[in-house]
Amino acid sequence: MLDGINFKTIWWSLVHVVLSNNLIHIIWCAGILIFMIVLAVLHHKWKFDYGKKMLLWRFLCLIPLAAAGAHYMLYLKGCDTDIVSSFTPLYAIGVLALIPIPFANRTVGYRLTATLTGLICVLSSLVFAASSPQFYNYTDKSYSESFSAMVKTMERTYVLKDWKDADLAELEKKYMPLVKEAEKKNDALMFGEAVTQFCNELHDGHIVVQYDRSSEKDRDFGMGLVKLDNGDVIAVCTSAEANEKGIKDGTVITAWNGKPVLQAAEEDVKDDGSPVKANGDILSVIKLAVEGGATVEVSFIDEDGEEQTVTLYDLIDNEEDVKKHHCAMDAYNLFRHAPDKDTEKAENFSTKMLDDKCGYILVNEESTENGLHDLAGYFNGDHKWAREMFREKLKDLKSQGMEYLVIDLRNNEGGNDEIGFALVDLLTKDPQFGLNVGMRWKDGYKPLADHGIKGDGEFADLKVVALTNFNCGSAGDSLAQALGDLPNVTLMGMTDPNGCNQETGGMIKLAGGDVTVYYPTGIVLDEKGEPNIDTKADRISRDPVEERIPLDHDAAMKLFVDKEDYELSKATEFLKGQ
Repeated sequence: MLDGINFKTIWWSLVHVVLSNNLIHIIWCAGILIFMIVLAVLHHKWKFDYGKKMLLWRFLCLIPLAAAGAHYMLYLKGCDTDIVSSFTPLYAIGVLALIPIPFANRTVGYRLTATLTGLICVLSSLVFAASSPQFYNYTDKSYSESFSAMVKTMERTYVLKDWKDADLAELEKKYMPLVKEAEKKNDALMFGEAVTQFCNELHDGHIVVQYDRSSEKDRDFGMGLVKLDNGDVIAVCTSAEANEKGIKDGTVITAWNGKPVLQAAEEDVKDDGSPVKANGDILSVIKLAVEGGATVEVSFIDEDGEEQTVTLYDLIDNEEDVKKHHCAMDAYNLFRHAPDKDTEKAENFSTKMLDDKCGYILVNEESTENGLHDLAGYFNGDHKWAREMFREKLKDLKSQGMEYLVIDLRNNEGGNDEIGFALVDLLTKDPQFGLNVGMRWKDGYKPLADHGIKGDGEFADLKVVALTNFNCGSAGDSLAQALGDLPNVTLMGMTDPNGCNQETGGMIKLAGGDVTVYYPTGIVLDEKGEPNIDTKADRISRDPVEERIPLDHDAAMKLFVDKEDYELSKATEFLKGQ
């Protein structure tokens, strides 16, 4: 180790990244780079032959660019610019090979351009090896052909296939009829829905299916739904239309289209892929509020304690109605603590004092504004720049009188685990395990490099609440876990964190480029050598909250009617009682 640089960790982290990517693309990059070296050797041998050999050398300098073009035609043709941009370092090498051509007969000019070009090419190759996606392009196939190709690819490359006991072949059989129906109708929306349902059955928060959903029909029956801890389902965010039918905020809903409301949520709401079943059960009730046709029959308990049944009409006929009626979406956004559409999203790592003793720091994602620092921190397993950034922020809060702290991880989008660990470093004096990046090996997994928690401990005396929710995933999930393991930190929330922590990188483009599937290909392991945090087939949280914030009738009224940040209030109340 040299001045905080751990060469062993860097090497094995690089091995992990390379093995998590598509080696075909890396081999292409290596081949072009090797040919660049051959060009340098040939120039050294032919530099005094200003005739045919130097003319041939200039011609050979076109080959790296031609190879880059061939790579594009073979692997990226038909893809959008966002995907092509991921291969910029590879294609840049082909372009850079042209720069020394005008200086071929000039000693000083060639040395300078060849040296600079060589250094940039090596750097580009390293960046490409470290960041290139495991990309597969099936845009030239039919719906059914590309779907089958996707399944076969995920059989080989989806890093949690065995951990989740996923039988991808059986799932392919289950959803192929829907895919073929979409193919027959040439219905891109139906195809996207079939792929989404297939992927959701894997219950992995890192699997995302993207396609154009603009033609999907939004519905709103004038209310949102939420399930309380006692099992009751109540209406929230109700509209005037629902109020006229006797349904108000807090009204207990008993049935939806003739089914008991919890049964309807289980049977009529499509599986949203939530890794943690307890979270998914809560969300299915919230999402039931948009299930139905032009009308829905709703049964509820009126003010006299009698059950009534009314017909509610879909309030959305056009785009203007979407702007006026969004009761169900309002309820969902309030539950997940999403900012109002008119409220600017708070800055990542922003801090403030909630009162004269309670500090607050918001962690939206584990990413700084310096991509090079983030990359270096990842490979070294230690983000020293983030640690100093957090140190200064906590010192500033201390100077304002902070005695205890809330770390808000709700809706954390993830990023680099090492940034979160840099914050944990300051809250404990004891070095401890963070995670291990690894590789798939035979019938299991092999650890490669530890990315640990150093135990700086400058603020280890602080009492802390880490506030989380179902939308806190990836590196946010690992930060929640690492904080929750500290004796001075309590992990709180109404729901558990998302339940995913593996590294993304897999990308599959399906027929016509209409549907793209993103999925994890890099394995992250815990101390036992098992996938860190991600749920197994039982969907039981492996990173549950320690202190669950109750969702009773009073809490629901504060959350959905008063629009109070109820979770934050309970967090500060908890800290004051410590």
